[in-house]
Amino acid sequence: MNGRTVLERFPAGGPRGSWPAEEFAQARRQEGQAVEVVMDLSTDAFLVVVRGADIVE
Repeated sequence: MNGRTVLERFPAGGPRGSWPAEEFAQARRQEGQAVEVVMDLSTDAFLVVVRGADIVE
């Protein structure tokens, strides 16, 4: 993932009707961070990432 920092990881198999990655991302957006949620197929997890960061976790 070029130029992205992972802020948090969430398993893809969350409870029905629950979107923890999106909720976490929305809270970060309200704090002024430019974040997005992406799917990491290799680990079956949703990642909340910041684009353009120099460090990738």
